Amino acid sequence: MALSVFLLLSISICYLVFSQDLLLSVNASNAQSHNLTQNSVTPINYDLYRSSRNLMGEIRALVRRHPDKLTMETLKAANKGYGAQITVVTYGKEKEEKDKRSKLRILLSFGQHGRELITTELALRILSILSEEKLLPSTDQASLNSVLDKLVIKVVPMENPNGRKVVEAGDLCERRNGRGVDLNRNWSVDWGKKEKDYDPYEENPGVAPFSEPESQIMRKLAISFEPHLWVNVHSGMEALFMPYDHKNTTLDGLALKRMKSFLEEVNHHHCQERCMIGSGGGSVGYFAHGTATDFMYDVVGVPMAFTFEIYGDGTASSKDCFKMFNPTDPAAYNRVLNDWSATFFTIFKLVPLQIGEKAPILELEKLVSIDEYLDGYLMERRNRYGKKMEVLELGMQEIRTYFRLFLLSSVLLLFMFCSRISKSKCSRPLVSSMPL
Repeated sequence: MALSVFLLLSISICYLVFSQDLLLSVNASNAQSHNLTQNSVTPINYDLYRSSRNLMGEIRALVRRHPDKLTMETLKAANKGYGAQITVVTYGKEKEEKDKRSKLRILLSFGQHGRELITTELALRILSILSEEKLLPSTDQASLNSVLDKLVIKVVPMENPNGRKVVEAGDLCERRNGRGVDLNRNWSVDWGKKEKDYDPYEENPGVAPFSEPESQIMRKLAISFEPHLWVNVHSGMEALFMPYDHKNTTLDGLALKRMKSFLEEVNHHHCQERCMIGSGGGSVGYFAHGTATDFMYDVVGVPMAFTFEIYGDGTASSKDCFKMFNPTDPAAYNRVLNDWSATFFTIFKLVPLQIGEKAPILELEKLVSIDEYLDGYLMERRNRYGKKMEVLELGMQEIRTYFRLFLLSSVLLLFMFCSRISKSKCSRPLVSSMPL
């Protein structure tokens, strides 16, 4: 009996020792695997890239050094406890508004997605060339200045500073803003539609169009500035996109011909034909709803509205976002900045040729539809009173219906009134002016 108990205890001890060794071995293997995974993710190279704080500090210093060429303003907005501020730098030598309105106007936005650091570096490079602290190789500066004299250029160096801070804190794949909304899905054209492969981490459109302070700021900027050219600069691939993003449809007529020839010339001279060209929705392989470029073209009426993708590493893992969206070695980093800064200054030369040197004055009343007006009206009410989205959508549908019925009734009443007057004139007896 004692022998049996002894054998049982021995077997139990051996089993426990074996289990502990096995567990330690598994944990060590998992730790090694975790370390390999961590090591396979490329960190931000701060020897090449500036932090958001340093980059904006350099831009502010640049503006202070060149007040004759550059001015700067900071626009702020807030909604339900979440606020944002966006810096806008303007290049234009004339100070009077009437002089600016006679020039061609260009609006450029960078850093809409936090993880795309290379785009904000390009913004700084373009501003440095505009200030003439940096020069384009093989470019006649006098000839370039004569082109720039015809333009007013507004640059948004970092549209999403709150999202950028999340990236710098370690979430290298974050593209959304500080409260998890994709700013390039938060605009009102075809807002909120979700495809079958919808990923809320990548494409969260927010609770309503323009629910985000960043989008509100950019909308007000675009409507007040009325640009002739809009470029939303991203990274992830090399491409030159025109509207539309939300459907597999390109523009037609003169607009298509003008935009396509414009992009083909850019592709030929600066991409060496390697950049993808076409509509965003027809070229990428998926539809994007509620994008800035579609809004700029459809609502603001920007004659030439584009999305540029300036870099992408197709060999990078889907989890290695810094490498996927940003060049990681000095040679590639400098090549991207040199090539694309030259591209933008070629664009500055092409815009007067495409649109004409005399800037047409856009009439906003003709560009904003009743649906867009009501979207904005209800959005303001929603922000102020916190209505539920379902109630707002129902109210918007009812107001649109009543407005259209009012228009139809007015036309019918006018028609009936005119018909009655005409009938009355025809049936009135003729009275001679002279006695018979």
